[in-house]
Amino acid sequence: MLRLFGRGPRGAFAANRLTPPVAAKRTAVAELFGQRRTDPYAWLRDEDWRKVLRDPGALATEIRAHLEAENAYYDEGVRHLGQLRDALFEEMKGRIKEDDSSPPQPDGPYAYYTRFREGGEHPIFARRPRDGGAEQLLFDGDKEKGDAEFFNVAAVIHSPDHAKIAYAVDRIGSEYFDVRIRDVSSAAEAPESILNTDGYVVWSADSGSFLYVERDDNQRPKRVRRHVLGADPSADEVVYEESDDAYFLSIDISQSREFIFIVSSNGTSSEVRFVRSDAAAGAAPLLIEPRRADVIYYAEHHDDSFYIQTNDDDAIDFKIVKAPVIAPGRENWVDWLPARAGVFLRTFVALKDFVVRLETKDALPRIVISDWSRRKERTLKFDEAAYALSIDGGYEFDSGVIRVAYASPATPQEVMDVNLRTNARTTVKVQEIPSGHNPDDYVVERMTLPMRDGAETPVTILRRKSTKFNARAPMFLYGYGAYGISIPADFNARSLSLVDRGVVYVTAHVRGGADKGRGWYLDGKLENKQNSFNDFVDVAAELHRQGKSAPARTVIFGGSAGGLLVGAAVNQAPERFAGVIGAVPFVDVLNTISDADLPLTPPEWLEWGDPIRDKGAFERIRSYSPYDNIDPTRHYPPILATGGIADYRVTYWEPAKWIARLREEAKGGPFFLRMDMSAGHAGSAARFERLREFAEYYAFALEVFGLAEPRRKG
Repeated sequence: MLRLFGRGPRGAFAANRLTPPVAAKRTAVAELFGQRRTDPYAWLRDEDWRKVLRDPGALATEIRAHLEAENAYYDEGVRHLGQLRDALFEEMKGRIKEDDSSPPQPDGPYAYYTRFREGGEHPIFARRPRDGGAEQLLFDGDKEKGDAEFFNVAAVIHSPDHAKIAYAVDRIGSEYFDVRIRDVSSAAEAPESILNTDGYVVWSADSGSFLYVERDDNQRPKRVRRHVLGADPSADEVVYEESDDAYFLSIDISQSREFIFIVSSNGTSSEVRFVRSDAAAGAAPLLIEPRRADVIYYAEHHDDSFYIQTNDDDAIDFKIVKAPVIAPGRENWVDWLPARAGVFLRTFVALKDFVVRLETKDALPRIVISDWSRRKERTLKFDEAAYALSIDGGYEFDSGVIRVAYASPATPQEVMDVNLRTNARTTVKVQEIPSGHNPDDYVVERMTLPMRDGAETPVTILRRKSTKFNARAPMFLYGYGAYGISIPADFNARSLSLVDRGVVYVTAHVRGGADKGRGWYLDGKLENKQNSFNDFVDVAAELHRQGKSAPARTVIFGGSAGGLLVGAAVNQAPERFAGVIGAVPFVDVLNTISDADLPLTPPEWLEWGDPIRDKGAFERIRSYSPYDNIDPTRHYPPILATGGIADYRVTYWEPAKWIARLREEAKGGPFFLRMDMSAGHAGSAARFERLREFAEYYAFALEVFGLAEPRRKG
């Protein structure tokens, strides 16, 4: 059996005996709606921040010195956890098959896949003849990285004639991806490089050109261009340009490969244009239906019709309508799959003879299969209390197979091909855990907890069978709660390093996500945003009330908008938590959403409100923004915040300012900042280096729990 050794809750951070960095206070004043606000740490935002996001080496010397001092303080404060971090890293690494590969996906004469080499950090993209034969290497991420400090490959996309690839890489972490073209047979590189893309391309049917999305100087994806192979990229045709800063562009291709879709979306409404994939250069995209407030739609193609997923006509959880390609406007929309109460349509795959839908009912996913007549539908059955599903139509339209991935918090991912005619399932891959894993050693539970306003929030629980979820159990509570993003009950091999030490891993599916449908999302945004924070606090409080864990044994974790969640929660109820981890936390909400020059601010107004023009939005955001609501009268638990210097989504100065103000105003702590001086929002793109980040988070949590001593067997 495993025995846990520790010093008791809250641990003993060395930082309690160290002098933390003290950021200079230089008061900046802002005024809106007659309310004057002071910000003593605004100077941490570099005056030339746009340049810094593109080139971290341009950071002002004084700011760099402060961030480096923060890193030194963190390093010294957790130095005694070094052995534990290394052990956690090795455990996590031991659960990864080093030479892992994806199941081959057929496309015409070839089957395409990715794989890793032993010890490799970045993927290798390759193919084989469909019926067997030697591998042909397309792109080797480890070799392409060279000596770059940061490297991320967004996509490697083969042309329809299988003769070329377009690949997109980012060597800074800024998410500006450069696209290059390579001949597959000779490996010869085309001379042109297409800069500042979003990392994705869609090839034309003749393989002679492709469409891509160009980001502007504010990181906003604003133009769709067509690049003709061999041409000067600076002269690339602008196919479509978005004029509204609140809308971002993306591109996709229909499953039939006949149409390229150009989507303008802001999260609450969308607008789709289309162009045939075999259209000549200069062909103008055609509009399906003009954008309207609060109406979202996306299109797929089959025969002579578009099948459109939309929330129009109050179909809050979406329906599918059918419209002719020659006249696809709303006046010709006919319900093909009506809206159904309590069923949230997430997506669907349109194949030649079949439609496969991924839906959510009762906060659990399901897969529904039908032909185009819909006279007979079949639902795939799965048995665990909570699980995650995804579907992939692959490259081919005329296919009788759908690829399904299934996992649960205790069960590693199984990828299977489902025969759409017979329902037969063929397993094509099971996630291997080289160090060993038995799902029967774990318990997965789904609970529904009452909230203060009568709502019921689902939580997913993972624990070892030998761990009792009682008042003595340490609890790692995770949440996100924004943008309608659901948190799947997926297999997370990293989390086992906590669970195997007796920690109960709990995911709170709070409002703001779409775990219970789009209404659950709408109830956690704009004027309802406080519900997200209340839910998170109430989940902890209700579990504690039921005798499951206790405040002194609860660590909370969230990243990005989930960092806002934990930041607001700890301001609201600091006594409820023993520790807080905010990964690239969105904590300076009011200042960020009041600055229209920042890359993501205009579209964010639809999620949080516009505090520049709307006094109600200003007051709401001010009431929960973590940076603006630190309570100097209450004792705060230890807090770890992280950031990335090239992060344009949550800029580096947000966590830096938050930690500086916590030290200035709050009791308790210690308060740590770890700033990655070479990465962006997602941290390292290298698979093993990413594990080191989680080893740091988990070591921090285990120190708080008093479980930071090495495990011993006996």
